[in-house]
Amino acid sequence: MRRTLQLSRINTSLSTDWSLDDIQVETQQIQYGTNNIIETHRNRWLELIFDTAKDPMIWFLIATSLLFGFLKYYNQAVILFLAIIPLIGIDAFLHWRTQVSTQGLRSKLASNATVIRNGIETLIPAWQIVPSDLVVVTPGNFFPADGIIIAGKNLQVDESALTGEAFPASKQPLTQIPQGVLDPIVESNHWGFAGTRLLTGRALLRVAYTGQETIYGEIIASALQTSQERTPLQKAISKLVFAIIIAAVIFCMILALVRYYQGFGVIDAILSAATLAVAALPDEFPVVFTFFLGVGVYRLARKKALVRRAVSVENIGRITCICTDKTGTITEGRFQLARFIPAEQVQTVDLLYLATLASRLESGDPLDFAIYEKGQKENIKIPERKITFPFTEERKRETTIAVYDSNNHIVATKGAPETILALSILTDDERKKWLEHIKELASLGYKVIACAKKIIDKNHQDSEPENNYQFAGLLAFEDPPRKEVFEAVKNCQESRIHVLMITGDHPETAGSIAKQIGLGNGQPKVVLAEDIQTHLNDKDYLLTIDVIARAIPSQKYDIVTALQSAGEIVAVTGDGVNDVPALKVGNIGIAMGERGTQSAREVADIILLDDNFDSIVNAIAEGRQLFKNLQLSFKYLLMIHIPFVFSAAIIPLLGYPLLYYPIHIVMIELVIHPTSILVFQDLPQKKKLEPVIRNVKIRFFTLQDWIKIMSIGIFTTCWVVFGFIWILHMNMSIEHARALSLAFLCFVSATLTLGLSEFKTWTARIIIFGTVAFSILLIQVNSISHFLNFRPLQTRDWLVVLLGSLITLFIVKSDSLFKRFKFTSQI
Repeated sequence: MRRTLQLSRINTSLSTDWSLDDIQVETQQIQYGTNNIIETHRNRWLELIFDTAKDPMIWFLIATSLLFGFLKYYNQAVILFLAIIPLIGIDAFLHWRTQVSTQGLRSKLASNATVIRNGIETLIPAWQIVPSDLVVVTPGNFFPADGIIIAGKNLQVDESALTGEAFPASKQPLTQIPQGVLDPIVESNHWGFAGTRLLTGRALLRVAYTGQETIYGEIIASALQTSQERTPLQKAISKLVFAIIIAAVIFCMILALVRYYQGFGVIDAILSAATLAVAALPDEFPVVFTFFLGVGVYRLARKKALVRRAVSVENIGRITCICTDKTGTITEGRFQLARFIPAEQVQTVDLLYLATLASRLESGDPLDFAIYEKGQKENIKIPERKITFPFTEERKRETTIAVYDSNNHIVATKGAPETILALSILTDDERKKWLEHIKELASLGYKVIACAKKIIDKNHQDSEPENNYQFAGLLAFEDPPRKEVFEAVKNCQESRIHVLMITGDHPETAGSIAKQIGLGNGQPKVVLAEDIQTHLNDKDYLLTIDVIARAIPSQKYDIVTALQSAGEIVAVTGDGVNDVPALKVGNIGIAMGERGTQSAREVADIILLDDNFDSIVNAIAEGRQLFKNLQLSFKYLLMIHIPFVFSAAIIPLLGYPLLYYPIHIVMIELVIHPTSILVFQDLPQKKKLEPVIRNVKIRFFTLQDWIKIMSIGIFTTCWVVFGFIWILHMNMSIEHARALSLAFLCFVSATLTLGLSEFKTWTARIIIFGTVAFSILLIQVNSISHFLNFRPLQTRDWLVVLLGSLITLFIVKSDSLFKRFKFTSQI
């Protein structure tokens, strides 16, 4: 992970002899703050109590318990109050798990650090570290902040907390700051990152970034804060919950009136309504969504995709088209000057001289870096520059005017070959020959630029010369594709996600790279950006193109909007200020973390920490699996709540005694809560994406899903109601009938968990067996059964419960009755 190094943060010093004094430390703390990578809460227990108390179910049950006591049902009031304790325990456990996760993240951070201040080694708390501090890191210790390694030998670092890679990373000291660049990009092998651990050697670290400006801090801040945003789906869930609450209130009032007119009295009417209200309270839906969203943000961060807006967690899995840059995303982004093709009577060193003269390190252009690197090796000396005309997308060249002799100046220009050829004095045959050279080099995957020169009178330098240049030759640069991209592109194509490379490069160069990575099944269709403008309204044409070459940012914006108008859900990558419009208009804007500008990062939905196209595909797989997990959990909640709520209403409406007391509702909630949150947490299969289906209206559930949910709900409701009535008609007690109904609901929960989770995880297996054992224990143990107003069931009763559960499982798993749900039907 390369990072931009702001030289002001290290006082432009790589010296091991210089360290901060006390006054400088105080100044740095005022400017940059403390090194708190993860916010520390003063009292974890108070925070745990506060978070647990947010569950409305707990307060509703407490109010119901007080109501029972007020009506002098003291036994039920005490039982209900005691039964709230395990429900509080489950909520507290889930919040405690979140705290433990945060503490686990904090465990990767140094608590203390050895710094050199005033020339003396001192042990201080890690939060006191500031930029420019000189830190001593020894084997086994964590780096306390992000900084440049300026001294050390045989350094091996465990970076698995950031990269997920198990193999140690080798580190080397940075011996020289790149000259002429205000904020250079420094390779990862010179960085020590917070949250990583030194395995071998002794390192001196010059701190550059602290607190949440470290990469580790950005990840944690994203995981802990982004999940607090309200997304469109979350708002829809809130509306659903509000509608359910309104419906429940109306239903409770109807139930109370019916019970009263049936002659059961005011107290029974109130208790019936309160019991139904407790059963119908849909508190799990927002809790489950918030929990899953937080999990998704954290998992995406582990995949090197830093989420800045929670809505992107919902959208990333629905992507149908990826508009990607070439350089640094598809390729490694590390250019090397590989070949020189000088013109006649031009020496290679002269060609390099012109290219170096027309380059600037401060431009940030990787081609300029490669040219300067080569020029330094050849000891190229640059004369005094008079005027520079920087590269622009419109001109496609950079020009420098410098001193040539006492009377003349030299004009050196470099840029797109077609542009430089047009400015040069060449015959038609010569121009044709050079165009063939350019095409040949580009077809081999080289990025090609041309150079030219012109000698002018020193008194005529006000404007950039527009013609009559002497053509000097071509430079060819290598930038090979990333190894991971081949499989990622193949995965996208197999899932019918259209990958469109949009680049400013020569069409032959872009086409060669596209062919190497398998775009267009090895035969990519390449077009020029200017030629596609008339086809932007033709969706079928757009989806046949694999590469758009010679594109400028405004054209990139037009292409993205055209794809969206055609119904595509578009992810857009970008790294510069000029990419901001396209990043903002895309459904998912993806900025580059290593080489992206601050402007691009601020408007993006997701930041790639490694600038790698493969990370986009990983994020899509993770987003899809998150959505699928959330759907499974909501299916379970609906399937179990329908019989639970409707049986609680139907039995009293038919004139029978209450089916559930609040204590029984708590019993069911003790099953539902952990099942809905913990079971459906599958990880995506190894980057294998299912095919997308375009132009289908987005729904959380398909029609087949709703049919299955309602079928299971109706069947299980009927089984509970008829089973209850059957037991009473067998002249058995109400406690016996209630025990049968509760046993069946617990077994249905276990059955739904089995059918939806497919028994794939240990969590699912534990929950299933635990639910069955829990119900048998509470019903069959006489002392517990009597306390809960049950009667132990007979063998015949358990067979009825088992039969109903098996039929439920059959409905859940029956593909012949229902078309099996596919995630891609949401797209």
